[in-house]
Amino acid sequence: MQIYDTECRAKREFTPREAGRVRMYVCGPTVYDQIHIGNGRTFVAFDAIRRYLEAKGYDVTFVQNLTDVDDKIINRAAEEGRSAAEVASEYSRAFREQMARMGVEPPSVQPKATEEIGPMIALIKELVEGGHAYATPAGDVYFSVSSCPSYGEVSGRRVEDLLAGARVEVDEDKRESADFALWKAAKPGEPSWESPWGAGRPGWHTECVAMANRYLGVPIDIHGGGSDLVFPHHENENAQAEAAWGKPIANLWMHSGMLRVDGEKMSKSLGNFHTLKEVLDRYPADALRLLLLQTHYRSPLDFSFERLEGAQGAWERIKNTVSALTWAARDDATGASASEPGAAEEPTAVLASAVDEARNEFFGAMDDDFNTAGAIGALFTLATKANTYLAEVGEGAQPNVARAAAEALVELFGILGISVAPEEATLPAELVDLAAELADFAGGTPEEAAEALIRARGTARAERNWAAADAIRDRISALGLVVEDTPTGSRIVAREG
Repeated sequence: MQIYDTECRAKREFTPREAGRVRMYVCGPTVYDQIHIGNGRTFVAFDAIRRYLEAKGYDVTFVQNLTDVDDKIINRAAEEGRSAAEVASEYSRAFREQMARMGVEPPSVQPKATEEIGPMIALIKELVEGGHAYATPAGDVYFSVSSCPSYGEVSGRRVEDLLAGARVEVDEDKRESADFALWKAAKPGEPSWESPWGAGRPGWHTECVAMANRYLGVPIDIHGGGSDLVFPHHENENAQAEAAWGKPIANLWMHSGMLRVDGEKMSKSLGNFHTLKEVLDRYPADALRLLLLQTHYRSPLDFSFERLEGAQGAWERIKNTVSALTWAARDDATGASASEPGAAEEPTAVLASAVDEARNEFFGAMDDDFNTAGAIGALFTLATKANTYLAEVGEGAQPNVARAAAEALVELFGILGISVAPEEATLPAELVDLAAELADFAGGTPEEAAEALIRARGTARAERNWAAADAIRDRISALGLVVEDTPTGSRIVAREG
């Protein structure tokens, strides 16, 4: 398996620290508001990566933090006249709800920053004692960038070029402008904890270092997040691990590309800012996952509702294909192949080969830096060939081959967290009434009842409502009759005995 490493700027053969086990850490949100679809893109990408590693047989320990103390949370609380804890609690809950709706598996561990203050203070003490950090008279503690020779390796740029876009606060007590806060002295009304440097709270860059080491042990196998975190966040995390323990925080760095909306940067001022909740309230999560995963995780993704509607249509077509294959795979679906030996042999062989090809292409694409776009393309090709097969053979589909194609689509899309399995559909009210009316042959002969049921079942099948067709078939069976599907259509015969 080849994975692109941000630090190396190249793909590397993936070799976890411990055979068969993957230690994986993905930075979570700062919980001060609903997450937006750009956040959602990152979390879906790493969810698909995690799912694939598990499908390959790895035991994955997946840790994702919640930053529940931060300037943004404190500012939101002040605006709304609430405590920071209340704001963080509300949006932590909202984040979990949207992840569940999106089909993102919960982390193995999801630590909160406010519950990990002790390990953070211990890390900061170690850095201060090692000469890599210093306290100011005001009670702040800063990391000394010049004390870490490896600083800049993750982002691949020189220290003097790294200040653009950094979260650097003006402080006359800082020795160098690039130094970053490990501990912030408490301000009136802000949440704070006691420390050797006085009351305060941790800096943003310290959280993940302490948590990754506590729950996974550094170096972890994979550290991930959005590409906007490469600098300063991940660079600063790595510097702390190198300075404190003499080893990097991670052996491999993965970053997802940014999301744009209709070709522009997402921004509230442009009116193109969309929360994940807003989108999920309008569209199925599976359709959104399909859209997000049709672009390689490292590439920029251009989101639009037109593209999302296209993805929804594609997802629904795949589900219809799986339903049709499932119908054809029924144990009693005999059809043309029974009456015309050899008629469907060539198309059947073609589909059987297509199933094997799709599996090979899917795993080949995913082994190449989790190329979900290529993997999905292979599954679309299989669905197209399956539809061609069903059209060619009609009622003569071979159950085993149809079943294998349906199972492959369900399984492989499932690895990506996309459900295409047939749903249990309810029988339309008019058909329920018809079946009930005909159950005791009210107002007609058994022959008339049989003809009416055949017509109803034919309508359901024409509309690809397989659940309704099956339900009508069950009603027919309750009458003591049997449905036979033949190359020229369906007929009902009396049950023997």
